Amino acid sequence: TLLTEEVQRLREANALLQKQVQQQGEQLETLNQKVSRMETGRQTEGGHDQPPPASRFGLNQINLGGEGGVGYAGTGPDGFAPNGKFLYVGTAVGIYLYTINTGGGLTLANSSNVISQDVAAGMQVDSTNSWLVEASQLVSGLYAIPISTSTGLPTSGTEQSTNLPGTTVNQLVISPDNTHVFVANGNKGTADVIFAAGNAKPFGTVTNINLANSAGAAWSVAVDPLNRILYIGETAALSGTNTGGLRAFDYNTLVELVGSPYATGGLAPYAIAPTSHGSNSGTYVYIANHTVSGSSTGTIAGYTINSSGGTYTLTGFNAAVAAGITPIGLTQDSTGNYLLAIDFGGSPDLVAYTMNAGTLTSAITAATGTDPVGAVAIAAAP
Repeated sequence: TLLTEEVQRLREANALLQKQVQQQGEQLETLNQKVSRMETGRQTEGGHDQPPPASRFGLNQINLGGEGGVGYAGTGPDGFAPNGKFLYVGTAVGIYLYTINTGGGLTLANSSNVISQDVAAGMQVDSTNSWLVEASQLVSGLYAIPISTSTGLPTSGTEQSTNLPGTTVNQLVISPDNTHVFVANGNKGTADVIFAAGNAKPFGTVTNINLANSAGAAWSVAVDPLNRILYIGETAALSGTNTGGLRAFDYNTLVELVGSPYATGGLAPYAIAPTSHGSNSGTYVYIANHTVSGSSTGTIAGYTINSSGGTYTLTGFNAAVAAGITPIGLTQDSTGNYLLAIDFGGSPDLVAYTMNAGTLTSAITAATGTDPVGAVAIAAAP
């Protein structure tokens, strides 16, 4: 009997070990897929890795004409400096710096070398143009690189860092008031990191916003331009067929709004774009559904932001707008006239929508390279 019990315990231990190995393998496969998407400019010539000029690794400039600004679509995470002087782009070999010329042209800086060897999954320059904040899929950490406000180059070889609850980094955002960094941390929820740009060590306390459903994951995060509402896009946030949800919290209290999570009409809310420019600033918020049950393409859902006595609610539009295959990024151009969306699966790669009382209408479509491009990031010049 004792021998039988011992054999049973060994079998159970072996089954548990196999399950852990399988889970680690799945996580590694997901990581490799993401790194592969970011490995856009790494080309070998003469046995040496060559730096990626913008035209060579899929970073494409999009001019929207007289009533629009300039945008860039690429196959790696990117971040504009708010002063409009430089752009950072993440690849599998590190982070590259580009200076922005008159008319929006890009020039590779730092003698064509990376400014950091970090493999960033998300990044943003803070509002003082003094810090490049980024997070990696390879380690569970958030990093801040001190940068020159005039050149964009690092001012120190030392990066500041803080730990995150999990290693999965899907997106990050710095709040408009420059006091918080929020990180969509996959199945660990969303991390809220206190941020103080004036400090030599800018990161403070890290807290966590739990998932609406422990079976879900946080994929996207954004903050209202007026620092009123925090938005989080999560899978499995609702019941039914399309279970993706847009969660909304009072920014100051982090109390979830009445009615949240809001239905998105899709399964995976991969990107959130509150309107922050033009006459629509602070009026609407849009979310890209990467996948929709029963459909081969994604959609974009929109909501009106309502305010009454300091209390906020969202009202969804009657119907979501059709997007391409697996939409993965959203942003508004600096004029406020267009909402830009990129589709990882194409059909098309890029869509520019006009906004009429919040209603989206496809106005411009474009390929951002020779398909399959696999664009994963979109940024609009400030």
